[in-house]
Amino acid sequence: MAQSTVYKPSDEQELMATLWSPMLANDLYAFVVYCFPWGEPNTPLHHRKGPRKWQRRTLLKLTRNIQRNEGTLDPEALRLAIASGRGIGKSTLVSWLILWMMTTRIGSSVIVSANTENQLRTVTWGELTKWSTMIVNAHWWHVSATKLVPAQWLVDLVERDLKKGTRYWAAEGKLWSEENPDGYAGPHNEEGMMVIFDEASGIPDAIWSVASGFFTEKIPSRYWLAFSNPRRNTGYFFECFHGKRDYWSTEQIDARTVEETDQAIYQQIIDEYGEDSREAKVEVYGEFPSVGDDQFISPMLVDEAMKRPATPDPSAPIIVGVDPARGGMDSTVIVVRQGRSLLSIKRYRGDDTMTTVGRVIDTIEKYNPAMTVVDEGGLGYGVLDRLTEQNYKVRGVNFGWKPKNSQAHLNKRAEMWCAMAEWIKTASLPLDKALKNDLTGVKVKPTSTGVIQLEGKKEMKARGLASPDAADAVAVTFAFPIARREYSSAEPPQRVYADNRGSSFSNTGWMGH
Repeated sequence: MAQSTVYKPSDEQELMATLWSPMLANDLYAFVVYCFPWGEPNTPLHHRKGPRKWQRRTLLKLTRNIQRNEGTLDPEALRLAIASGRGIGKSTLVSWLILWMMTTRIGSSVIVSANTENQLRTVTWGELTKWSTMIVNAHWWHVSATKLVPAQWLVDLVERDLKKGTRYWAAEGKLWSEENPDGYAGPHNEEGMMVIFDEASGIPDAIWSVASGFFTEKIPSRYWLAFSNPRRNTGYFFECFHGKRDYWSTEQIDARTVEETDQAIYQQIIDEYGEDSREAKVEVYGEFPSVGDDQFISPMLVDEAMKRPATPDPSAPIIVGVDPARGGMDSTVIVVRQGRSLLSIKRYRGDDTMTTVGRVIDTIEKYNPAMTVVDEGGLGYGVLDRLTEQNYKVRGVNFGWKPKNSQAHLNKRAEMWCAMAEWIKTASLPLDKALKNDLTGVKVKPTSTGVIQLEGKKEMKARGLASPDAADAVAVTFAFPIARREYSSAEPPQRVYADNRGSSFSNTGWMGH
């Protein structure tokens, strides 16, 4: 059906009769197929034939709930939780549900929340805005930053001719505060209530508890839907599939089974991180991770590495990693890595820049590394500058740099930590309690785009944890690719000296002369 913004009264009456008929009002799939310009030329949907299979299944679940509740004095509220890989069209489905509820349940309320304000405003509401302009009754609605409300002429018509209240007739993007969960509570609505949690894995349990209060009225039109990549194996969303599964209808969706998605992206994630990796489970398979409490690296993984016997590999390049202290209780950490082994971890506290430079030089002279990498933040820039002046082969890295793959990592730090985590799976680590604490203390932060973001040092300190200095020192050894080669003590390899601006020159001598 072609879209139009101008309707004659007779046309408007016909449109209302159609949209409010049981044929569309009580069949969500039929509603979606009818209301949008599928396959029509000169529309955003000219190459689309209709909803994806998983979207259709979800629409049919709501339709069956409507059918079960028809004529009963004991209507059943629908609770539906869907865990999936990323990029399957969750926000699109959310938009259809909102528009169906608002169109066919006159006077009803829709509450939409997400894991972050950015997700809600940019992704969820951005998608709703797009679909609200394509729907056949687009002229019924006014869309603002976080609200969709009926046009004033429609409000007047409904109140005058249908004698129905419209006070709570709106879809609202509702923000939440973990510190004040009661502030999330809202009015009850006997005309119908729908609550939608987008990226629900990141919504705190306290907000879920308050949200349950929206459904105390025994009315037919009650829907609570939660969609998310399953980023945590704790929390209410996780429990929907486990301890609370008797109260929720659930589905887990492997993104590779969804049509019209870029399969190459999913295969890239699997190839880069491994079939059994956290990234593959969460971003592709739609499975909950095995790592607990948002830990990026599992304690079990570290324990296995600390029990694993070292396997010397003399042909592997030696890399020195340096994480200079920023003062206070932080330590300067210098590590030496060769292949799958850590040859050395040294910690120093209270050193000034020149003392730190001297300790790095001592390490270089002892191990003759192929490269030394320094975290150039804070004190590190001075260390890097002094080592460069003396023509040592040294590179600086900034944790905030743009990563090679911005679809997978938020920044360079996340990229390096991901490489380190993969390395740990087969590496041998020294029995070092402080190193274990550093490696396992960092949490993954949920993002609206699905990229990997790690919490910062300030956030860790706010939780009472020390800065992960040793882990960061190991991580920087993965900052740059270094070719594998055979080494000879009599004939050292050619060295490329790099300054802190990225320029370089070649020399076969150690000190450049």
